[in-house]
Amino acid sequence: MRIDISLLPALAAAFMLVFARIGAMVMLLPGLGESNIPVRVKLAIALMLTLVILPLHRSAYQIDMQSLTSLLILMLREIVIGIVLGATARVTLAALQVAGSVIAQQMGLGFVTSVDPTQGQQGILIGNFLTMLGVTMLFATDSHHLVIAALNDSYQIFSPGETMASGDVASLATRAFAAAFRIGLQLSAPFLVFGLVFNIGLGVLARLMPQMQVYFVGVPLSIMAGFLVLAVVIAAMMGTFLDYFIGVMHDLMPLR
Repeated sequence: MRIDISLLPALAAAFMLVFARIGAMVMLLPGLGESNIPVRVKLAIALMLTLVILPLHRSAYQIDMQSLTSLLILMLREIVIGIVLGATARVTLAALQVAGSVIAQQMGLGFVTSVDPTQGQQGILIGNFLTMLGVTMLFATDSHHLVIAALNDSYQIFSPGETMASGDVASLATRAFAAAFRIGLQLSAPFLVFGLVFNIGLGVLARLMPQMQVYFVGVPLSIMAGFLVLAVVIAAMMGTFLDYFIGVMHDLMPLR
């Protein structure tokens, strides 16, 4: 009995190319690409996804084992595609940071910072809370499955071996950043109204009672009223964020 192993080098090369795209994307994904997740866990997730996706798109790779240069170029292209897809998903969390910054400023907590456990760096306290809540909601509602679906469908948008359209990638990045900023402002809209009305009220009170220390009265009231408003609107805020995240993932999937 003879076993033909001539296909193993090409299969191994295809595995590495698929892993390059998936690994680069996993390192940036919300919930999976956080700095506090061990690298071995990320590597295991990327390997498992590679084993699932490789049989589906093995035929899409035309590999020339005689040319190392073309293989390296193809791998670099796959890494760039993974980074583009992962960064697009990662930018969605920036909407929560924008909303948290605006909310904190309106409540008088703009100076309160803490370490963001997802990124390992200082961030606004309200923004960190919203970011962790957003990641939790993504997993609780199984929205992370859309990320895997978008990764699978990316082989229809960015076919292996084809030259990437830099204009399309730039347009995708521009729209992703603009949408994140817009959604962040929309999420914080109730607090913009609250801050405007509250500060106008304090201004009127200061004119009516000049001897009153408005600052020492207004700051505690602003924080307390802000948390009450947050408790009322947080469900609607996270629902809007989930709809935005799902819309971004659907944009990465070609119409069938």
